[in-house]
Amino acid sequence: MHQFTVEPIVPLHLGPYDISFTNSSLWLLIALALITGFMMMGMKRQLVPGRWQMAVEGLTGFIDDMVKVNIGPEGKKFMPYIFSLFVFILTANLLGLFPLSIFPGAHQFTTTSHFSITGVLAVLSFSIVLIVGFARHGLHFFSLFVPHGTPKIMVPLIAGIEFISFMVRPFSLGLRLFVAMIAGHILMEVFGSFIVNGFNGGPLGWGVGAISFLFIIGVTALELLVCAIQAYVFALLTTLYLNDAVNLH
Repeated sequence: MHQFTVEPIVPLHLGPYDISFTNSSLWLLIALALITGFMMMGMKRQLVPGRWQMAVEGLTGFIDDMVKVNIGPEGKKFMPYIFSLFVFILTANLLGLFPLSIFPGAHQFTTTSHFSITGVLAVLSFSIVLIVGFARHGLHFFSLFVPHGTPKIMVPLIAGIEFISFMVRPFSLGLRLFVAMIAGHILMEVFGSFIVNGFNGGPLGWGVGAISFLFIIGVTALELLVCAIQAYVFALLTTLYLNDAVNLH
């Protein structure tokens, strides 16, 4: 589990508080630098777009369509947040699969494998939903917990169930991404150890190592897919929750 350990790179303390610059901070900054570079190279607005401009426009159009379909015309105002959310999660997920160290001792680190990161993103999304819901509908926002056509005798039960379901959203949103990332990396670590130990264990071990090598290729391909899917699911669910806040569906 050492690959998930947050380790200080530049130890810093402010009184009793530890504010050290860690490997997690480093890889967050790397993700920010890559996203900034990608966007800057793709925002040249050339009459004949180049590859970078087409990539940025394609990604922007993809998120714009997601927002329009799930929230409607009023979702345009949430486009920057959803785009930032998707691009950050996708970049952070993919960096965790980066096969090389930036410098000796700084092995790749998946920031989204920590609930402290995914939980903050989930709470941020949920907070925006609450702010938008109450700002737009006031106390009528509570009608979200009573589906249209519910018999009066069932209102207390249904409202309670809907309220619990609503409050679970930020936890499920953060846990889903966190669990998917940590589980995939543990699986890769297990097969990686099989390869190393197998090729050091004689002819029989070579067979185990070879089979494990084939497995880890498949797992790596699956992880690349999971990285994209988890970013998409997080952004998609956020738009669906915002749709509830905007349209009370």
